[in-house]
Amino acid sequence: MKRAARRSLAWAIAVLVLAAVFAAYLNPHLAVDLAGRVWACF
Repeated sequence: MKRAARRSLAWAIAVLVLAAVFAAYLNPHLAVDLAGRVWACF
């Protein structure tokens, strides 16, 4: 693979992962559950 193609693929994967994370946070129950789990660590 050429360097430019590899870089484009890496950017595409990063954008897809970020989009999935942001989509998950649209569910308020998930955000509250994650906040509770983080709070329980302390």
